[in-house]
Amino acid sequence: MKNVSRLSIRVIPNSRKTQFAGYRENELVLRLNAPALEGKANKAAIDFVATFFRVSRSAVSLVAGEKSRHKIFEIIGLDRRDIERKLAEDQPLTTSQNGNA
Repeated sequence: MKNVSRLSIRVIPNSRKTQFAGYRENELVLRLNAPALEGKANKAAIDFVATFFRVSRSAVSLVAGEKSRHKIFEIIGLDRRDIERKLAEDQPLTTSQNGNA
């Protein structure tokens, strides 16, 4: 059986750049350079989470909060320790406004 982890994320759309920005009320804060319009923020969040944790996009799914800032993502192939280790690394992944790292 593959490892499956859930991650609670508070998404803040329309930010200057896309990056994780610490924790707020037991949720990881994700600032997104995408509007909360027509699912663009959800797609951008899934893309960013997949890239950040170095898993395929198909390994990341939004399981709750489609129309909310408070979202729960499921990540297949990582356990909680993998997620915590990646978040603790010194160099957080950010992307510029054009989407390139």
